[in-house]
Amino acid sequence: MVDFLNNILWSYVLIVGLIGVGIYFSIKTKFAQFRMLKEMIRLLTEGAADGVKGSKEEKGITSFQAFCISTASRVGTGNMAGVALAIAAGGPGAVFWMWMLALIGSASAFVESTLAQLYKVKDGDAFRGGPAYYMEKALKNRKLGIAFSILITVCFGLIFNSVQSNTIAMAFNGSFGISKTVVAVTLAVLTAVIIFGGVKRIASFVEKVVPVMAVCYVVVATVVIVMNITQVPAVFGMIIDGAFNFKSAAGGALGAALMQGIKRGLFSNEAGMGSAPNAAATATVSHPVKQGLIQALGVFTDTILICSATAFIILLSGHQTLSGDGIQMTQSALSMHIGNFGGIFIAGCIFLFAFSSVIGNYYYGEANIEFMTENKLWLQGYRAAVVMMVLLGGIAGLKVVWGLADLFMGFMAVLNLYAILKLGPIAFRLLDDYSDQRKQGLDPILRAETVDDLDGVECWTGSETALRKAGQKLKTI
Repeated sequence: MVDFLNNILWSYVLIVGLIGVGIYFSIKTKFAQFRMLKEMIRLLTEGAADGVKGSKEEKGITSFQAFCISTASRVGTGNMAGVALAIAAGGPGAVFWMWMLALIGSASAFVESTLAQLYKVKDGDAFRGGPAYYMEKALKNRKLGIAFSILITVCFGLIFNSVQSNTIAMAFNGSFGISKTVVAVTLAVLTAVIIFGGVKRIASFVEKVVPVMAVCYVVVATVVIVMNITQVPAVFGMIIDGAFNFKSAAGGALGAALMQGIKRGLFSNEAGMGSAPNAAATATVSHPVKQGLIQALGVFTDTILICSATAFIILLSGHQTLSGDGIQMTQSALSMHIGNFGGIFIAGCIFLFAFSSVIGNYYYGEANIEFMTENKLWLQGYRAAVVMMVLLGGIAGLKVVWGLADLFMGFMAVLNLYAILKLGPIAFRLLDDYSDQRKQGLDPILRAETVDDLDGVECWTGSETALRKAGQKLKTI
């Protein structure tokens, strides 16, 4: 049943939906994901919204921390095991379609995260939000929001976390011979320690881990590429030829490359799926577009940098001869380049990549549990269920966890694509407002009353906007 539904979703519905919506948003935003790349990098270093009280502890989390939470969720098994699975099933051409999905899908990531910032709500001294919130407040459809909340809570908090746990356990079993059960129990304990500490502890943890792990992995991949520099043109040739291999289209090679590239690309960068907006909404910024741009940058970081690093490690090793499934295929490839240390290095990297994803995934579920109910017992039950799924995922079969992940990911994407397609014009107006202020040399601040048709907005009107503006002036003086 899972395979049957996945085939329908990924062979027909989502290939058209993800590419079509991404192209539409790219055109309507005048390809903001490319022309505003410099602005994205500038915003990444911006502090906690220039708050009046000046403290991120008092005013929420910074743009960089929100970027790290979403990147922690994006950067995980999809970048190592997922890329390997895509190449094994779809050939080198799948890498090209992963790139295309990232370049086009980053526009969808911009729109969904901008909307999440606009329709966020206060949660004590912090914020929360995401697709469920803009479905309720902008579309006036709480039932749709609840449906999405259930899907993302089950998908990310439970199923995706079992995938991450499964991959870590396989990597450590392959490199060190450690029992998968021992690894699973250890992961469950570490997860419990962090998730019962709340979003501030989550932000603090991933802020430190994500940049370090990403840089180390890209550096090693760069070394491998330099060692095999003469073979790089041939690898690009394999990727392009595999992506447009019309001679083999009748046998399904072209379709397999396309489907695997899009499926694994979405699992990795999550553009348009509706997950990253939950992190984007937590940031304290002066204009929603700031987080939209930063989350678009996150898609590039995930796929163009880190997924490409894995792809080149595998393809430069002669992927047809590699043994193992998923993460063990990547370990085998790196070992061919740098010796036995390669497998150990991948095991260490996947622990950091996947464990940070467990923490980021958990937060997405927490934000949506709070959307559905204020009863803290449900939240505590959810936390216990996350720990249990991390434990069970470590000892489960590979095919089962990945099949369920694909299915729930597909359902989430369908609901979110419907919502952002209807609400896209609001994000376009906000982008125009942001661009106008930048042209005037200002650090943009959203005043909801100056943008047409912003119904249901809580955090961008009245005294709060005035206070942010006053605080910004004081800082400038």
